[in-house]
Amino acid sequence: MKLGAFSISLSVKDLKVSRAFYEALGFRVTGGSEEHRYLILKNENSLIGLFQGLFQGNMLTFNPGWDATGSEVNPFDDVRTIHSNLVQSGIEVNRAVLPESGPGHIVLNDPDGNVILIDQHR
Repeated sequence: MKLGAFSISLSVKDLKVSRAFYEALGFRVTGGSEEHRYLILKNENSLIGLFQGLFQGNMLTFNPGWDATGSEVNPFDDVRTIHSNLVQSGIEVNRAVLPESGPGHIVLNDPDGNVILIDQHR
């Protein structure tokens, strides 16, 4: 399966404090906005999403159809195909928002309880 761009999505207490910390590590803001309570930061090929008050805990995030720069890649494995493959493999999916086409997402846990979000935006 092609899962697309990988990032870690961190639930933060104070977006401005977290932004300053990661910028000191060499990350730069490439997306999101403080008014929407999230920022996407990049350092070379490493991506981090900072989210204040939008969810609890941290998540591994994959974006089918995107590369690490947020550019579209083709071909790509659609989130509905990924969902079907996971279910056929016996993987339990906790939540699936899958319209007939276009954007959609699924949420599952790895065997240790780590949350994985597969979030397709196109």
